[in-house]
Amino acid sequence: MQLDDQNESDNVEDRRGEGGGFGGLGRGSLGVGTVVVALVASYFFGIDPSVLLGLASNFDNPSPQVAAHKPPADDQMARFVAKILGSTEATWEQIFREGGARYQAPKLVLFTGATTTACGTGRAAMGPFYCPSDQKVYIDLAFYRDLKERFHAPGEFAQAYVIAHEVGHHVQNLLGISEKMRRAQQGASTARINALSVRLELQADCFAGVWGNRADAAKHIIEPGEIAQALHAASAIGDDRLQQQTQGRIVPESFTHGSSEQRVRWFKRGMDTGDVRQCDTFKAATL
Repeated sequence: MQLDDQNESDNVEDRRGEGGGFGGLGRGSLGVGTVVVALVASYFFGIDPSVLLGLASNFDNPSPQVAAHKPPADDQMARFVAKILGSTEATWEQIFREGGARYQAPKLVLFTGATTTACGTGRAAMGPFYCPSDQKVYIDLAFYRDLKERFHAPGEFAQAYVIAHEVGHHVQNLLGISEKMRRAQQGASTARINALSVRLELQADCFAGVWGNRADAAKHIIEPGEIAQALHAASAIGDDRLQQQTQGRIVPESFTHGSSEQRVRWFKRGMDTGDVRQCDTFKAATL
């Protein structure tokens, strides 16, 4: 990737080597922060602003106090992550501005092994994840080794896709989409809960593609052949591929993230169009 002209984000916290917290990862509070975010959600996805505004009280739960440090200046992988995060910030700031709203950037936390989050203890074994209660993306950079060696999906754009996907969840949180889904899951069957989760994850994949399209149009960051890296990464972590590898059989009704084919399709839709309105997986008749 060509990132020489990309500014590094200041929203990176380095907790590596500090040890982990206690407890299990719980469900965080979801919601929206401002009136303008509710309005942009209405513009892009037809979500009732009055419903979203009623969710603002969910931000009352504070994030645990954990010492935050900036990554060392000579840490090349941390600098890469900071540049990708900075690129997502520039992209989503522009998209929100187009809808008359102001984007609230997430923090990205680097950790090793385990760390305390507002959603409980985050562990490296979970892979990268987003906690809506503290609006932070968490990643143990050892996951990139797994991406290359276990999932056979090497390359910088594959690594960037992982971050962009988690930032996509942050965007869903800001727009109230995550909370709307959570409410729909309440009292539903396991199959219905899983099906809604798949639609949320595929939308985050599409949002990651929207970032790739817009970021490349703005600064030409993608080199020839690199789009294939992200497509391969999306395919490598499809539920069907992972189930086949771990249990030797595929159980579609237990999918929570989507099949390899679905993940590729929705990332590609975002990448091809650069339009968030093409990412409404919840209204799609087929995935």
